[in-house]
Parts: sequence; C-alpha cells; structure tokens
Amino acid sequence: MSALVRVPVGVVVERRKAVSPWIDFTWRPVAVLPGEPQASAWTVLSENAEITVFYAGRAEVGLYASDTSNYRDNLSTGDPKLWVVLRPTDAQPPFEVVCVTADGSEGEGFTAAGNDIVEDVPMPKPILDVVDAFIAEHHVEQQFYKRKRNRADPEALGRRGRVDKDSE
Repeated sequence: MSALVRVPVGVVVERRKAVSPWIDFTWRPVAVLPGEPQASAWTVLSENAEITVFYAGRAEVGLYASDTSNYRDNLSTGDPKLWVVLRPTDAQPPFEVVCVTADGSEGEGFTAAGNDIVEDVPMPKPILDVVDAFIAEHHVEQQFYKRKRNRADPEALGRRGRVDKDSE
C-alpha cells in the first residue's frame, strides 16, 4: 500500500566520542528538519572536541489512512515524536537513513532487526500540522469488538478411549 501523503524531511545525526574500550563513537539521530534542506548528505553542521553533528540526508514521512489511530495516539501525548531509523553500512558514510515515521508501532518494529539505530526525536510543528490535518481528513473510528471465546469442553482433555495394541 502506498502512502497517501509524503512529507519530505532532513535528518540530523550526532556522533559523540564514546567512553568505552570497544567503540570510538556513539551515533544517534537528534532532529528532523521539515522540508528538504539544500545541503548534501553527511554535511558537518557543527563540530567540537566531543560531538560532531551531521545532516545525514533526506527522507520522507509517509502517512497511511490505516495508521491514523497510531498517529492520533502519538499527537495526544502532548509531546509528539518522529522515529528515525539508521542502518549501518560498513562503508562511508557509516549509516543510511532507512525510515522516518510518525507511527510509534512502526518505529518499534525496526528495533527487532538488532543492528538498526532507532530513536525518537521531537516532531517539528510544520510536520505536526500536516499529520494533524491528515488525521482529521482520513481517520475512521473503528469500533472495538470483543472476541467471544468458546466455552472449554471439560471432557476434551479427559479420558481417552482404550488404545488397542492390535490396531497399531
């Protein structure tokens, strides 16, 4: 299924010197910029002795009509988030931007892979406005139906018939 609305964004990533004998740096997404910045991917935005901030590249936040309840739940927290997924490349640049989503369930799904870096970042106001308008236009409230279960048959796990050795 394709997204009904695609919102272009830019991803900002931070590289911080690690206090670890096993790795040199830690990486994490720190912000999403609304629109598509004119900078090329992996441009250094700021740098000091401990931290380097990069513009990692562009992405799109895809909005789907089937996910409006998840978007609504995200906005209702009062601190809406976007989830950014970075995947190691084993080359330069060290990560690729895989996904940016407003659906927390989708973001959580990317944590199962194990190697991906998945972080939530604050949702910028222009993107929040687009998501809010999308919810207003496409959300259809789904009534909750409690599933009826069959009553357990107490005899189902009870005695079995005698097994005749001659029939085996």
